[in-house]
Amino acid sequence: MPVFKTPFNGYSVKFSPFYESRLAVATAQNFGILGNGRIHVLDLPSSPSPQISELASYDTADGVYDLAWSESHESLLVAAIADGSIKIYDLSLPPTSNPIRSFLEHSREAHSADYNPVRRDSFLSASWDDSVKLWTLDRPTSVRTFKEHAYCVYSAVWNPRHADVFASASGDCTLRVWDVREPGSTMIIPAHDFEILSCDWNKYDDCCIATASVDKTIKVWDVRSYRVPISVLSGHGYAVRKVRFSPHRQGLMVSCSYDMTVCLWDYMLEDALVGRYDHHTEFAVGVDMSVLVEGLLASTGWDELVYVWQNGTDPRAF
Repeated sequence: MPVFKTPFNGYSVKFSPFYESRLAVATAQNFGILGNGRIHVLDLPSSPSPQISELASYDTADGVYDLAWSESHESLLVAAIADGSIKIYDLSLPPTSNPIRSFLEHSREAHSADYNPVRRDSFLSASWDDSVKLWTLDRPTSVRTFKEHAYCVYSAVWNPRHADVFASASGDCTLRVWDVREPGSTMIIPAHDFEILSCDWNKYDDCCIATASVDKTIKVWDVRSYRVPISVLSGHGYAVRKVRFSPHRQGLMVSCSYDMTVCLWDYMLEDALVGRYDHHTEFAVGVDMSVLVEGLLASTGWDELVYVWQNGTDPRAF
């Protein structure tokens, strides 16, 4: 697959759950410290070609840190913005009609967004204001705020099988598991000694979750017995920015790091590191695996590049 050059620094990349050739990219000017942002919606070519086509782009007054596709509407996209806002975009409408919603409740940067894959009617946002918020499209304000973390919440992700359960990863070094029907978190895991930047549930085991940390490691946990991790994956040279489980193979996951690499792991193998890609020339901060095409990966980073490739191939070969 070809490479796409963005005008700003890449922060997040997400494949569409409806179209196998479509992905969205979140970017921020000046490494996200100060300046504008832009969302790119890209279509991959159906045959080898030097060009990725841009279906749409949306400019924002502040950097865009994360994106989530709606699980119920193929044209809807949720964006987490550096000004603390959560914005909804509708690809079926002209750019001048977007965003169709803008929620501003977070008091600091909104850092992650995740759409409920089971109920498909709600989504989460996580923020540097130490909170997670639950939203639905039909309400002008958040449904609920979850505020137990003592520092920035970098990631909040829904359980892939339980509509009311999600996990959050924070700079306070804890992973928390929540049930929206309960008044507080149902589980607190002191997962690392340093900040936790990302977490993700295993798509084939709803009791299994991975955490990625500034301590350069990824840990895999069983929430039924979490005194010690199932696996500790070491191989990155700097902080691990994001981890994502494969939608197609139980043990497989992908990670990206400030060491500029993307790593592929199978935590069920003795030699867990099964692939390493060093195509980025700056911090690699966004990575995803396609739900619709097995083995299709995408990454983005501060080098302003988006790579899409098949597992086992060199992303730079195109």
